[in-house]
Amino acid sequence: QVQLVESGGGLVQAGGSLRLSCAASGNIFNINIMGWYRQAPGKQRELVATITRGGSRNYADSVKGRFTISRDGAKNTVYLQMNSLKPEDTAVYYCSVRNWYDNDYWGQGTQVTVSS
Repeated sequence: QVQLVESGGGLVQAGGSLRLSCAASGNIFNINIMGWYRQAPGKQRELVATITRGGSRNYADSVKGRFTISRDGAKNTVYLQMNSLKPEDTAVYYCSVRNWYDNDYWGQGTQVTVSS
């Protein structure tokens, strides 16, 4: 089992920045991919960004150039730096990890609200 604790959400004006953090604990040795997803009201959960153990990154088109995902292996933490935020970025952001056995684990979610 892997436990994930997210932090860093909040309310910000359009154009502002936020940094999300997600710390993993438990059976962390088999973690391969770490990432962020989001779910806006009335919409399906969608991929925001992922990063592999080797450092390969993948972003949703809607956040490319604005968001940056990074990973600190020593701290077992993944970050999401969000710049130039837009009202449409408002959602609950979820941290997720996948291990080498394709088991997925999810955090409890953190609210990000961007006001216009």
